[in-house]
Amino acid sequence: MNIFFLFKYSLLEKGDVWCGKKNSVDVVKEFSNRVNDTKSYVLKGTMEIYSDEDTFTYSVEANYLKDNYYKVKLVNQTNNHEQVILRNQDGVYVITPSLNKSFKFQSEWPDNSSQSYLLKAIVTDLTKDAETSMETVDSKYVIKSKVNYPNNTDLTYQKVTLDKDMNLNKVEVYNSSDALKIKVNVGSIDFKAGLSDSDFKLEDYIKESDNTQNNNSGSNSSTNQNNANQNSNENGNNSNNKTEECKDGDETCKNNNASCDPKKEDCTKNNTTKKDKTTGVLEDIVYPLYIPSNTYLSGKDKVDTDNGERVILTFGGDKNFVLVEEVAVASNEFEIIPVYGDPLMLNDTIAALSENSLYWTSNQVSYYLAGNDLTTDEILNIAKNMNQSSSVVSGSITNEK
Repeated sequence: MNIFFLFKYSLLEKGDVWCGKKNSVDVVKEFSNRVNDTKSYVLKGTMEIYSDEDTFTYSVEANYLKDNYYKVKLVNQTNNHEQVILRNQDGVYVITPSLNKSFKFQSEWPDNSSQSYLLKAIVTDLTKDAETSMETVDSKYVIKSKVNYPNNTDLTYQKVTLDKDMNLNKVEVYNSSDALKIKVNVGSIDFKAGLSDSDFKLEDYIKESDNTQNNNSGSNSSTNQNNANQNSNENGNNSNNKTEECKDGDETCKNNNASCDPKKEDCTKNNTTKKDKTTGVLEDIVYPLYIPSNTYLSGKDKVDTDNGERVILTFGGDKNFVLVEEVAVASNEFEIIPVYGDPLMLNDTIAALSENSLYWTSNQVSYYLAGNDLTTDEILNIAKNMNQSSSVVSGSITNEK
């Protein structure tokens, strides 16, 4: 074995480009070409979101049609809560079929941020980062690149795993402390899905929601949203909703404070907040475990609505804000609520984020948080600390003045 062969062999072991072996530039280019050449695709998989000691798992189905048509179905595997992000020629929507409602956003989603389950967004991150790096693990390419999450600046980089045929296997998103925060495992991708713009109609979900409403004998009438706006007009606008209820006479549901799947008509025990589904009264108020420093609970009010009771928590001090809570109940008629902001993944649900407010539904409770003194990071920290079961308490918060 001559010296030249030994030298060449050592370079091959180090992963340099010899005899057709790909480097990161080659892999990114080949993957980008495959994504950009497709007219439509359907991606199916699972997504895990890691928040402190909790893991929130979703099933994901992402549909794409060239010219920026998107339909992403996300189902929380713990409570079977389904939401759909839809983008078509009319705008961006977040649809919650069980509540018979949708937010309509004035938003550039998904082009304004990274998205770990959308191929075009992944390609954008890989091609924009001039410092991507790559390693080969178990005959697969693992590419590291920066990410862009403007509403969660703690997320800094991702690892994208591709097989030798340029099929996406996995996307992992990490924070600045190298902790894994989001993981998407791809089960399948159909690059020849044959989708058309008729597959991205909002009307399809209006019909589906109407059918769900008709099959659920325990549904109540629509909440008057103007009442909510009047109750919280000093800090923002509140959006009211309704949720699916247990079947009439189902004692198991009532005893366990559970929710019913309108398709299966059975009960689950996933609620962390007790509620009376008949009257819409919150039996327990959920207090945030995080509030900004020098801020305290200054007021607690209960307001009667057409569908039950609304709780309004007012916080004063350095960071004034208001938090509104009520049982989420489904509307008789499909509601479309305009929002000037962006859809946002918030642990166990998709939230509606605007400049100084956030609306979300978790465990069949609707929350509205608003405060001109709060930064986006503070709003999200308060909301994320409402999703833990340990935050359900009765009585006053410890630093109330």
